[in-house]
Amino acid sequence: MMTALPKIKMKVPQFLEWGDGREGKFELVNGEIIMMSPERVRHNLVKGAAYRALDDAVAEANLPCTVYTDGMTVVIDEDTARVPDAAVQCVEQDQDSLILDAPIIVVEVLSPSTERDDTGVKLVEYFSVPSIFHYLIVDPVKAVVVHHARAGAGPIQTRILSDGIVDLSPPGMSVAVKRFLGSK
Repeated sequence: MMTALPKIKMKVPQFLEWGDGREGKFELVNGEIIMMSPERVRHNLVKGAAYRALDDAVAEANLPCTVYTDGMTVVIDEDTARVPDAAVQCVEQDQDSLILDAPIIVVEVLSPSTERDDTGVKLVEYFSVPSIFHYLIVDPVKAVVVHHARAGAGPIQTRILSDGIVDLSPPGMSVAVKRFLGSK
């Protein structure tokens, strides 16, 4: 069944109400609903690997954080809401909420249809959210993780890693790059 997208501009609360219980993955960008493309197998497997890597790191560091798969919404502003492939939050969350209150880490896995937005506009959007300290872009084709990190009130620092460890402080954990890519 094809989903007809509304032709009117919406604010985030209207979008959440419209999308609640609806099949498919949608984002709100500048007030317009955008339907996300179907995933390739590679994207889905790497997204799962990123979730497992973060979940294992939270457990190993004994942190009071929760790791979320895609489907959770991060509100950028009143007209834009994104759905990262994975996210970490270290504050209590209303179990009936459709949005994350204060994500600290967000992850996007590159795909041909999202690469431009993931490496451009989403970088600016995610770091406009005060709680976000890390934006990880996982490129499964090039086998790299691009780690953008907020250093307090300072500039955003970027590292491109094909090996080694990604330091995620705060909240105080680390993950081997190969774990994000689905390797043990």
